[in-house]
Amino acid sequence: MKVDLSGKVILVTGGPGGIGDAVVRQLAESGATVAIHYNKNAKKAKRLADEVRNEATSFCADLSEPVNGVKLFNDVLKAYGRVDVLVNNAGVYLKSPNEENIDEWLAKWNTTIAINLTSVGVLCREAVNYFKKSGGGRIIHIASRAAFRGDYEDYFAYASSKGGMVALSKTIARAYGKHNIKSFVVAPGFVRTPIIDEYIKEHGDDIIMKELSLNELTRPEDVAPTVVFLASGLMDHATGCSIDINAASYVR
Repeated sequence: MKVDLSGKVILVTGGPGGIGDAVVRQLAESGATVAIHYNKNAKKAKRLADEVRNEATSFCADLSEPVNGVKLFNDVLKAYGRVDVLVNNAGVYLKSPNEENIDEWLAKWNTTIAINLTSVGVLCREAVNYFKKSGGGRIIHIASRAAFRGDYEDYFAYASSKGGMVALSKTIARAYGKHNIKSFVVAPGFVRTPIIDEYIKEHGDDIIMKELSLNELTRPEDVAPTVVFLASGLMDHATGCSIDINAASYVR
């Protein structure tokens, strides 16, 4: 079976780093035109767009101010005239011990929820309103096993944001299926990204590897094929589902 995404325009948030980079590359390899969202790393986003080609372009938006998601979605529409798939990948993983000063704790909570959930809600709002007019589309959310099993003690906000993302995805799938709008969740565990590299530097990799049934940490390239498959339309009757990619560190 060959997955052919030729002619599809796909917006990937958080495109230049970690999972996003692999998703962008594999979508482009399957023929998609990818709109690559970034916040700070303009050079990396531009380089990625140049490398994957297929008319890929980078778009800047600071999603810690969720209203910026409106402009981001509209900028992509203006550039390409259409959007077929939205991949909500941008996110932060901020450590926030309960012993922190309440102002610091709340600041990290608010930033995490803004980027990981509220901006996702804004982008989904824009996508759903557009898809209802255009004849349909697909939304793919990169959540986390933390949405289902919970997370570590210093990551209240992260787990809460990803749990909210799952509920949002299910709601879209249930509410808008008759409009030909499908919504899916991909829920990785630990993935070898710069964010997790920082965690490993602090805690060591033993704590992670002991959880896995496999002998190696999941890579972004292990997550991306599922996103490509969901984007293709070959999994449309699984709308509303969540797919775990966590090396059996959490089995539901």
